[in-house]
Amino acid sequence: MALLEVKDLKKYFKVGSRFLHAVDGVSFKLEEGKTLGVVGESGCGKSTLGRTILHLLEPTSGQIFFEGKDITKPDKPTLKKLHEDMQFIFQDPYASLDPRRSVSESISEPLRLQGKMSKSEILEETRRLMDTVGLASRFENSYPHELDGGRRQRIGIARALALKPKFIVCDEPVSALDVSIQAHIINLLLDLQEQQKLAYMFVTHDLSVVKYISNDILVMYLGTMVEKASADELFANPMHPYTQALLSAIPEPDIHVKTKRIIMQGEITSPIDPKPGCRFMARCQYASEECAQPQTLEEVSPDHFVACCKCRALKEKKAETVE
Repeated sequence: MALLEVKDLKKYFKVGSRFLHAVDGVSFKLEEGKTLGVVGESGCGKSTLGRTILHLLEPTSGQIFFEGKDITKPDKPTLKKLHEDMQFIFQDPYASLDPRRSVSESISEPLRLQGKMSKSEILEETRRLMDTVGLASRFENSYPHELDGGRRQRIGIARALALKPKFIVCDEPVSALDVSIQAHIINLLLDLQEQQKLAYMFVTHDLSVVKYISNDILVMYLGTMVEKASADELFANPMHPYTQALLSAIPEPDIHVKTKRIIMQGEITSPIDPKPGCRFMARCQYASEECAQPQTLEEVSPDHFVACCKCRALKEKKAETVE
């Protein structure tokens, strides 16, 4: 049984008399101890998806299951328990911390609100959490403005771990950090996952990072799923034209290796009451009249799903060749 299952999840925001389709029909399963990478351009709905799953935003429609239980519309006691089992690591560690609270106060806040420990137990657990995420004890009484970005993000990770969650949404947790610090934070997250069997939804636009940390990768474009596969399969055999364009933008460290960059052209489709059909159609070099029809996610090879009529045609052609 999957730890987390999302079925046809939608989140719309009202804009006047119309609706902005931020998340539109996303479905996936995530097992304990695994990582689902979610990638796409800014504004594609990655962060909104994570916030909706954790009920920081309420879904418009669809279903969310956690440990086999429907949590789409939880009551207050259920939601309180969910916020212990499901946590969030924010993109900007400085903005997510109260500047008036010291390191120990920030980390211990979830424990105080939970109300299950004495003051001495909270202090002991706070120091244990600091040690777990690699924060030296000398920073216990420091404030966020006195620390660098890496240490601030370690505070955010410690806060997320405080209530012993099973699932964490990592919303671009390294994008605001220096490259050298990024590696330390990624390795910390991997170590914690192995030790505590955590499941991650790792939201990022950095494809080189997502390949390193993810088991499966979900590609989003303007609120919709366009491709989903294992990390190795997606990088070895990207099918959707949008995924191919994203992967072509990854910098090649070897200056002697020539790469072919796919330049996307055309206007971005409005996410406000979009027309049926592929939302990437206006920027796709392979677009045809068939793309104006609704696109459904279909399995083109084992555990490799794509929402593209071009890819379906390729699958059918391969099947005819085999026959």
